[in-house]
Amino acid sequence: MTRPSALNVKNISKHYQDGSRQIDVIRDLSFSVAAGESLSVTGPSGSGKSTLLNLLAGLLELDGGDMTLELKDKTFSYRTADERSRTALRRQHIGYVYQFFNLVPTLTVLENVRLPARLNQQRELERHAATLLGEFGLSDRLHDFPETLSGGEQQRVAVARALLLKPPLLLADEPTGNLDAENSNHVADLLFSSCREQNISLVLATHSTEVAAMADTRLHLDTQSP
Repeated sequence: MTRPSALNVKNISKHYQDGSRQIDVIRDLSFSVAAGESLSVTGPSGSGKSTLLNLLAGLLELDGGDMTLELKDKTFSYRTADERSRTALRRQHIGYVYQFFNLVPTLTVLENVRLPARLNQQRELERHAATLLGEFGLSDRLHDFPETLSGGEQQRVAVARALLLKPPLLLADEPTGNLDAENSNHVADLLFSSCREQNISLVLATHSTEVAAMADTRLHLDTQSP
């Protein structure tokens, strides 16, 4: 049985101006991702992978087309949303995993994972943070600071933080790009399995053919011709 799409991207475009010249980064792109399914985005540097993720995160405005995300009580349209609405969407409904972890160095592991719940005033989810870290094999690191963790441990903390709010959409920008092969496989397995089990749509940009192959669907972007 086919699942309904949670994320729908329809004929989107994004360009930048270089003096009088327009540089098309994304042109007339369409795809959809169902709840609990994953899409890997591959392509050479400059092909628009990070731009696409930033559009999906609401960090950039569309120049054409539209994207919609199914929330519990409504359908969110990126095209008609102002900056304040996109910021609220990003904070409340989108998880983000970065290549270089982006953990807050002055917060402990537990405090880092609790942070999204605290910002959104969801106390019940704050209490779930320790349980989630236990599932990720980090029960003994709750009160340690990020600098004392290995790269693989830091990325597991980052994935747990992104998953805490159980967002409908999780974005991952080269989440294994800074890890060795063993840790890369471990983090990728956690990311894909957690999103599948929690019915979260995952869009992941990667240069790794092995990680890309783990996704339900693959999207390859080519550098746009001038």
